[in-house]
Amino acid sequence: MRILLLLCLLLSNPALAEDRLQVEGYSLENGLQLLLKPTAERGHVAIRLVVGVGFENFSCAEKELPHLLEHLLFSGIDAIGEAGLEARMQALGGEWNAYTRDADTSFVIEAPAQQQRAVLDLLLASLFNTELDERKVAAAKRVVERENGGHYSNLQRLLDQQNLGREAHQQLAVELGLACAERAPLAALTLEQLEQLREDWYVPNNMTLILVGDLDPRLPAYLDRSFGTLPASELPEPRELPTASHTAEARRSLFDGLIGDRASLHWIFPEPWVGEHDAQTWELLSDYLDWQLYRRLRIELGLAYGPWSERNVYGGSSFFSLNAELQRSDLAAAERVLRTLVHDVQRDGLEPETWRRLQQAAVAKQVWAVQGNSALATYYWNALSDYADGHFRDPAERLQKVSLKQANDAIHQLFQQPGYVRIEQPLLSVVGLYWLIGAVAVALLLLMFAWRRRA
Repeated sequence: MRILLLLCLLLSNPALAEDRLQVEGYSLENGLQLLLKPTAERGHVAIRLVVGVGFENFSCAEKELPHLLEHLLFSGIDAIGEAGLEARMQALGGEWNAYTRDADTSFVIEAPAQQQRAVLDLLLASLFNTELDERKVAAAKRVVERENGGHYSNLQRLLDQQNLGREAHQQLAVELGLACAERAPLAALTLEQLEQLREDWYVPNNMTLILVGDLDPRLPAYLDRSFGTLPASELPEPRELPTASHTAEARRSLFDGLIGDRASLHWIFPEPWVGEHDAQTWELLSDYLDWQLYRRLRIELGLAYGPWSERNVYGGSSFFSLNAELQRSDLAAAERVLRTLVHDVQRDGLEPETWRRLQQAAVAKQVWAVQGNSALATYYWNALSDYADGHFRDPAERLQKVSLKQANDAIHQLFQQPGYVRIEQPLLSVVGLYWLIGAVAVALLLLMFAWRRRA
């Protein structure tokens, strides 16, 4: 009966295609969550398979396991190997990729509508028929190592241990005990660990399958026969997210190369929880501060081309930052601008007219922000926590509900904290290099003079 209802839905409900927030969702008997969204865009289907396992499910020593398995699942389902698997997808006219994030691993496919079931067959085979072996594991480790920046040298490890070699936000997270102090190792990860990961986490009751586009009316019956036969399994206990367990210096300079006149300024604040509409409040405040930074640092003073605000999450903590890329000679002036901005906001609050204009712009943007099957499927992937009873929560409505008072309360809480200043710059400026060369030359001349006098 469920399948018959879905067939009617997919074939005869044009309103469903027009309302992007209305999505047919249901669970198969094995727990796999399905989201089906027919659209008016013909001939194409966007597929997202989201598996609920990511970096945060593992300790620092094992953190690359889900990323490594993601690569291995593209290594081939028969003797022809990876090349043969990719050739099969090419023959179907599709493209695919995968991404490992903190909380999930997702398989992203774009395919012709007429091949949607064949593409899903190939995805299933890749996930569950790929035989892992030591040769494939070694090859995947080399690929992941290159993706992570290449060989992890002793010098880079030393810099990491001394808290000198990372990007500013990540560096602060390490100092506070929210992120791993060194790059996650690959060499010690074993075939047995990878097999156990697939057995524990790649189960239907830990998956969500999203299909958007020109959906085949036979799709529900197909999904029941194929994905519906996967055996469910009890999931491992999730790891607790780390919380700040160390203190960090209020101000630090970080090395970003050896020689140059560029610099980056970051003023980072722990982000307080502000209750209802927390995410929308910080989204709108980010828009507001982006504009203020742009107006003051670029338009009025020309110190930075594209200053920005940024939100980051590490473990169980969120951070909000004010950032600018500059000439190192402009660092002091730019920092004065940031401190003046924070002081003005603390004293006077947000400018009501500017706030209303940017809030209206953010609401209006929702009409055109997500266009096409691919963007829609990715939107659903990122908003899964907002889905219930056949609808995603309306982001425009939620943005409209953020009041100026709530925004002022939030930003006052944010800027009441001293925050952490992090400056990234090369070890030496160009002028500093000239002075160093000059000092070395003078020292050599003095040594030569002293040696000749002794002679």
